[in-house]
Amino acid sequence: MAPHSRVPLSITVEPRHLPEHSSPGRQTFAYVVRIENKDDQTWQIVARHWHVREADGAEIVVDGEGVVGQQPLLAPGGVFVYDSAVTVAAAPAQMSGHYLLKNAWGEAGRADIPAFGLNLGGPRTLH
Repeated sequence: MAPHSRVPLSITVEPRHLPEHSSPGRQTFAYVVRIENKDDQTWQIVARHWHVREADGAEIVVDGEGVVGQQPLLAPGGVFVYDSAVTVAAAPAQMSGHYLLKNAWGEAGRADIPAFGLNLGGPRTLH
């Protein structure tokens, strides 16, 4: 299998703690992801990979098809925004990952999702 080429997507994530859905040993966070295609060709998000590192050293890996049940197409300059949530046992935690993509010719691509914190202190925007 050919290696994945790096796809120039701009990815920003805005996490927010949800205290009303949390309890000791179970902290829930919502996050909004904004993906913008900075490339000159259309890419489709076909899979996601998340890596969560909790405060106590536990690690969670999540792999799945697309994002929020979709495999969106991103034309040049196109934007896709979605929201999701994660629950961790020990906060603060950190998430990072990548998207696997394909173009119209079936060529594989990858876009890294920058690490962002899951903190109890309130909203923070990381790019």
